Amino acid sequence: MLIYYLSEHPSIVNFRWSHTQSWGSTWSFLFTSISAYLLLSIILNLLLFTRRRPVPLGPIPAVHSLAMAVISATIFTGILFSTAAEIRDTRWFWRRNKTTAFQWLLCLPLGTRSSGRVFFWSYIFYLTRFLHTLRTFIAILRRRRFSVFRLVNHSVVIVTSFIWLEFSQSFQILAILLTTSIYSAVYGYRFWTAIGLRGACFPFVINCQMLLLGCNLVCHMGVLMLHLKKGGCNGIGAWGFNSVLNVAVLFVFLNFYVKSRRTKRSDCVDFGCDSGVAIMELELNPVGCTKKKGI
Repeated sequence: MLIYYLSEHPSIVNFRWSHTQSWGSTWSFLFTSISAYLLLSIILNLLLFTRRRPVPLGPIPAVHSLAMAVISATIFTGILFSTAAEIRDTRWFWRRNKTTAFQWLLCLPLGTRSSGRVFFWSYIFYLTRFLHTLRTFIAILRRRRFSVFRLVNHSVVIVTSFIWLEFSQSFQILAILLTTSIYSAVYGYRFWTAIGLRGACFPFVINCQMLLLGCNLVCHMGVLMLHLKKGGCNGIGAWGFNSVLNVAVLFVFLNFYVKSRRTKRSDCVDFGCDSGVAIMELELNPVGCTKKKGI
């Protein structure tokens, strides 16, 4: 029953990315929504500029973290089942072209269209990036340090997931599997600490982000090798943009990680899609375990 609703339902099997049928699938919607997000974030920060104390939010941060953890786990399970179904249905074609399942995950064949099971879950992943931006408003209301990089990063994540669908980019299946698995752990951890339970004795969120970026970097190198070896991967232009983004964000994280190791008080990096950064203040308790302020 679970497999049916996550990979065999007609709405999943027959999904097709279309500017006329898929909500949020036009370039005008993309840029309008991002502009609205940036504008609302800046206005809210200006309205609260003179306020030092955080706005009471009650259980909202915990509910948001729990919702994102559940959604991420659902997307991970759905695209995992869908990937297995696609491998089962197209194995005969791969044997004829001497392609393995792992090669398909990294390098989609030229001419691939954004339709079918895995692209349905890619579409759901794209839509949930807008839900992820709520963390920006939560951080502003809590009077955390306003970060322009947070705004730019969340915007780029939305653009990237849109481009995955628009150009049927290679590597997106594996990227979503990696990202949602890490998201489930990170948001589950955030929910855990948001309800007052003890945090980890190490920078859990930062380490998860570094792990994700490292895996993405290795996989991007694999895509490049397959593209040169097999005569081309679909959506390679979009992949190039994504690669540059990952290298840039990885550099930012490495720089931040080195600085955070040198100080007892450090900023914790928030979590995004393929990349995500937002600043959260941490303090060390007497036994060296991290504990969030303002919760």
